Amino acid sequence: MIDDVLADAEDRMRKTIDSLHRDLAGIRTGRAATGLIERVEVNYYGTPTPLNQVAGISAPEPRMLVVQPWDRGALGAIEKALRSSDLGLNPTNDGQLIRIAIPPLNEERRKQLVKVVRQKVEEDRVAIRNVRRDALAHIKDLLHDKQIGEDDERRGEHQLQELTNRYVTEADKIGKHKEDEVLEV
Repeated sequence: MIDDVLADAEDRMRKTIDSLHRDLAGIRTGRAATGLIERVEVNYYGTPTPLNQVAGISAPEPRMLVVQPWDRGALGAIEKALRSSDLGLNPTNDGQLIRIAIPPLNEERRKQLVKVVRQKVEEDRVAIRNVRRDALAHIKDLLHDKQIGEDDERRGEHQLQELTNRYVTEADKIGKHKEDEVLEV
């Protein structure tokens, strides 16, 4: 029973870490990365659609992204969505594809992005701790219903804390790596 609670908690913590990876991929660094724009919402025939579902995205050069729409009629909508995103990008449209030059970041913008990275990491740490709280409540319920003994409860709490520590440390490492990427000149 405790193993089921721990397995569920680990699964939810793993999903939180995966979510952190996706969120941090959308934060700009000095280099071109497809993850930067693939989740930009494009108004595609009246429906908000992620960019990676309406176009192919590639990074042929370190400071250049190329967006090749599958439907040429969507070029204008894609360009508009990229301009209105808060990424500070200036796309150029040549009628067939869109090129996006990634300008280097200034020091002030780098510091702002590091704050955003830290905020996202902290949000995920809180989410991991919330998973721990829920699992602890479930373990307490099992003890209260006399489905497990006190020794099992203590062992489960200890294992849950180790699991939480492992995932919080992993989130910190991911955040530190992204911070280093952002600050890299």
